[in-house]
Amino acid sequence: MRTDTPQPVRLADYRPFPFAIETTRLVFDLSASATRVRAELAIRRVGASAEPLVLNGERLKLLSVAIDGEALSANQYAVDAEHLTIQETPDQFVLTTEVEIDPAANKALTGLYMSGGRFCTQCEAEGFRTITYFPDRPDVLSRYSVRIEADAGLPHLLSNGNLVGEGPLDGSRHFAEWVDPFPKPAYLFALVAGDLDVLTDSFVTMSGREVALKIFVDPGQAARAAYALDSLKRAMKWDEEAFGREYDLDLFMIVAVRDFNFGAMENKGLNIFNSSLLLADPETATDADFERIEAVVAHEYFHNWTGNRITCRDWFQLCLKEGFTVFRDQSFSADMRGAAVQRIKDVKALRARQFAEDAGPLAHPVRPSSYLKIDNFYTATIYEKGSEIIRMLKTILGADAFRKGCDLYFDRHDGQATTVEAFIACFAEASGQDLSDFFAWYEQAGTPSVTITTDYDDGAQVLTLNLTQSTAPTPGQPVKKALPIPVAIGLLSHNGEVLRETEIVLLDRQSMTVRWAGVAQPPILSALRGFSAPVNLTTDARPSDRYVLFGADPDLFNRWEAGQTLARDLILARAGGTPDEVGEERYADALGQALVDEAAEPAFKALLLGLPSEPDLALMSEPADPLALHEARDVLRVRIAVHLGDLLRRLHGEMQSAGAFSADAKAAGRRALRNACADMISADPHDENLSRLIGHYDASRNMTDMIGGLYPLVCIGGAAREKALGKFFDSWSAEPLVLDKWFAAQARDPNADVLDRVMALTRHPAFEPTNPNRLRALVSTFANYNPARFHDPSGAGYRFLADQILAVDKFNPMTAARLVEPLGAWRRYRPDLGALMRQELERIAAHPDLSKNVLELAAKSLT
Repeated sequence: MRTDTPQPVRLADYRPFPFAIETTRLVFDLSASATRVRAELAIRRVGASAEPLVLNGERLKLLSVAIDGEALSANQYAVDAEHLTIQETPDQFVLTTEVEIDPAANKALTGLYMSGGRFCTQCEAEGFRTITYFPDRPDVLSRYSVRIEADAGLPHLLSNGNLVGEGPLDGSRHFAEWVDPFPKPAYLFALVAGDLDVLTDSFVTMSGREVALKIFVDPGQAARAAYALDSLKRAMKWDEEAFGREYDLDLFMIVAVRDFNFGAMENKGLNIFNSSLLLADPETATDADFERIEAVVAHEYFHNWTGNRITCRDWFQLCLKEGFTVFRDQSFSADMRGAAVQRIKDVKALRARQFAEDAGPLAHPVRPSSYLKIDNFYTATIYEKGSEIIRMLKTILGADAFRKGCDLYFDRHDGQATTVEAFIACFAEASGQDLSDFFAWYEQAGTPSVTITTDYDDGAQVLTLNLTQSTAPTPGQPVKKALPIPVAIGLLSHNGEVLRETEIVLLDRQSMTVRWAGVAQPPILSALRGFSAPVNLTTDARPSDRYVLFGADPDLFNRWEAGQTLARDLILARAGGTPDEVGEERYADALGQALVDEAAEPAFKALLLGLPSEPDLALMSEPADPLALHEARDVLRVRIAVHLGDLLRRLHGEMQSAGAFSADAKAAGRRALRNACADMISADPHDENLSRLIGHYDASRNMTDMIGGLYPLVCIGGAAREKALGKFFDSWSAEPLVLDKWFAAQARDPNADVLDRVMALTRHPAFEPTNPNRLRALVSTFANYNPARFHDPSGAGYRFLADQILAVDKFNPMTAARLVEPLGAWRRYRPDLGALMRQELERIAAHPDLSKNVLELAAKSLT
């Protein structure tokens, strides 16, 4: 067990850095195991204090230190495992240091490391300190110039900003010089060097400047970056039109690497992407991949203003850049893909990840007050809930005032490292509204619960709405205050006709009453339309009301939500021992009616066919019994598959595409519905259906349909599963990104033998535990998306995950920490399961030499 006690970093302890780093000059002499980095920092003392200069630095071999060209003797500075300290300095000086680092040995994938024989960096959040000595904090902004020297076998030498010089050197070497004219924090520094293919294009900005666009990929992969390049150009144009933001450099570059802890990184002018979120063609990528690429390319580009030009004062303000940028990329995707369908997908992701986070021991505010390792706070709360807060702000203020607030924020804080308070102040000033109560959304953890009851006075034709809110205690916050919650409400008749259009009711206290006059007949309430706030909603609606909403609500989110609620209640009733077979048949009938609605888009119908997921159901039943939920959900799937068999087979045939592949939303929606039908058909695997599914898989001409056929066959099991998996591996074993899908499909296998299969796959020659993509595909998929088998009563699934966490923590603590969360939910499950989960957490926490990353999450999960 660790003998030291790591000390947390606290927001309350924030102090500005006592020095300004006006310019930073970096010279890299690249070598796989002995890269030398010379840093020249032009430093100026800020303020009158005589504090020493303390720079961050880890895993660095210090070769020399000099001030204004004079070498320092050993007694003039001190070095420990994390810092370089110089007690006495002039008020203004140039500090020169030279260090040696070992990129080839860096398996943590932070700082400068090697991937596929190429050098690349990942500096967010605190990776720059493993490259050179520097104040590695986001409020220290500096203008960078970079010289890279390397062997000619690394033809592309890339860094931030604009290329200002390049040429040959003696000994078959060459160099490149880069200058970034915009001050930036160290976490946005980037360097890539290697043999890469490049796809080029250009974009003309709204002011008429031409920007060169370049995407660098593995040799032979350039064609697969075409969709990403198209997404980039659309994102650049959209940001100009929606937010008035224009790109500011002469060059915008993206590089794809396979070994990457994150999805992508917004380094100024040189984005670095996990190749899984950049490379796509119809043969190797699914529609979901195309959608993610479009969204993530936009997200990282949008960071140029919300994250780069304006950055965070400290890491507690992380939501300032991530929440705002997620809101921007979701808005972009809504315009590209359809607002209603995109909103449903975004809310599904929010509930699956962030609501689960809020319901467990790792719950934290959107702006936390302390951390042990900031890496652990790249969470759904920071990103997705942070986005929902921005969405609510727009809803409360209105689109015009919201845009004025954005413009004021960009104008006032350009070139600064700022805070959430400063951000909200811009919207208060632009709108003239007092937003002091709204700020509690950033400071208070947990998912609020909103309850609405109604009372209708037939004689007076008045509807009374009684609204209440509450938020359960979360770690460190036992008492919650009321939040301003915008609740979008409309009314329907029992025939599905609109009685009252959508209105926003701002619930800003524990309880309130609203009376609406002129309601001509007893209404059906359609509440929280468009999911207007990230809350759990309870109403006094009857099942018959939900069937009206399911069939007729003009708000498509609430139409989908009504279907989900009906299905959820049926599954939970059966899992709890009180099945409603009549209700299950009625639900299947209503679903069939929704599927033949010619006005509904195929993409929306595909979402209607998706039943609530087992992890979502577990959040709604305490203590959760994963196997009971799985079996109850399967019963409803079988009932639908049998009851709607002819319709499902007909739709499956009608949605088959005979033309060329298109990645647009319309074509993707047709494939989504076809594959959703295939998935539902697999619940009734008689000979005709099995033959249809085998035919689906064998005839697939794109990866979307291939995966859509593979997973149902995996679920059915037996010879069909083995044949399909074998064929898939034989076809795609040379394609790492596609092979990740092969591992993931098996990790989600609901059959009873899946744990043995997953454990065997960790010994498969193609399994690479040092590659985060491969690890996530197998281990994380099994733990997060196969609850009935992960929660095996023997505890074997928990032991397997704990073993993986401890093994990965030895070389990549960031990735290991992200595997802890499934065990941290132990309180939500049956006591016998929870005890076994806790036992594995205790084993992890007691392990010697545990990283801060894993220790923090394991300890929080236990206390």
